[in-house]
Order: sequence, then C-alpha cells, then structure tokens
Amino acid sequence: MIAQDGWKANRDLIPPQLIIRRYFGAAQQQIDDLEAAREAITHKQEEVDEEYGGEGGALEEAKNEKGKLTKAGLSARLKDIFADPDAADERAILQAYLDLLDQETEASRKIREAQKALDAKVAAKYQALSEDEVKTLVVDEKWLARVAADLQAELDRISQALTGRIKELAERYATPLPRLSQDVEVLSAKVEAHLKRMGFAWQ
Repeated sequence: MIAQDGWKANRDLIPPQLIIRRYFGAAQQQIDDLEAAREAITHKQEEVDEEYGGEGGALEEAKNEKGKLTKAGLSARLKDIFADPDAADERAILQAYLDLLDQETEASRKIREAQKALDAKVAAKYQALSEDEVKTLVVDEKWLARVAADLQAELDRISQALTGRIKELAERYATPLPRLSQDVEVLSAKVEAHLKRMGFAWQ
C-alpha cells in the first residue's frame, strides 16, 4: 500500500483508533465516562426491577406482555392510579423508574453526540496529517507496537513454559539424595529377604 500510494493517510493504513489515541484521548475519555454513567443507570434499573418487578411488586402492573418496563407502560400505570390515595408508594416507585428511563435516554443522546463530534474530528485529522505524522503513527504506534506486543506474548509463553518445567523438575527431584539412598537400602533388604525365602543366596 505504501509502495503504491506513498505515506498517504487513509483508514486502511491508519485505523481511527490510532488517531484517537494520539490526538483525541480526552474526547474518547469523555465518551467512556458517559458510557460508564449510562451503564450505572442501567444497573440501577435492574436493581429496582429485581426489587419491585416481581409478582405483587409495584412495577408488576406496568410491564408489557413480554415482561418489559417501557415509558408508555409506566406512564399508563401512573395515569391509572393517579387519584388512588392508597397507591402513593407505587406511584413513587413508578416515577423513580420512569426518571431512570429518561436519564438513560439522555445519556444515550449525549454519547451519540460526543461520538459524532469525535468522528468528525478524526475525519478532519486524516486530511491534515503531515507525512512525518503518518510515519510516526504507522511505524511507531502501529508496527512497532504490534512487534512489542507479539514479543511480550512470546516472552510470556516462554516464561510460563519455563515455570512449568521448573515445577516439574522440582517435583521430580523433591526427594533428597540421602532419602533416596535410604529407600534403596530398605528395598534391597526386602528383595534379599524374598530371595532367601525362595532359596536363593544373596551376596
């Protein structure tokens, strides 16, 4: 590719992740933080559903035929019990879950917008990369990084193999020589006794 087109920046030669890691790490971290926040909201939803979504729970009547909680189902249930004086606790739980759905929707919107902005920055950066920057990205951060990772993987493999071999040898030779000599003497005495009983002389 380089021989044909030269050091021209393109997505086949330089993956977007390399551009992001070198130039837009802060923007990517912002997206990661937003995604983590959304996951926390989703986890909270699961906790509330687990606590109140079972049989007889405050969320049971708001679920659809597939057992899912949706904004429409929650809103409809809230409307049904709006004037019920005995349903204050249920209304509070329904509203809390509805708020979590709104928070999840807002978090997803922020992630989409941040990702779209980052994609635009990456696309613009491709056009603005100098030849030296392309070489640095391709050689240092792509090729050499891959070689380093492969070497580390091979070193780890060799280290594990050596560790296993050392353990095997340690187990094999765990019995000290004096102990081995003593065992040989005991076994020799037993063999000699057996031979004598069989009528053989043992010198």
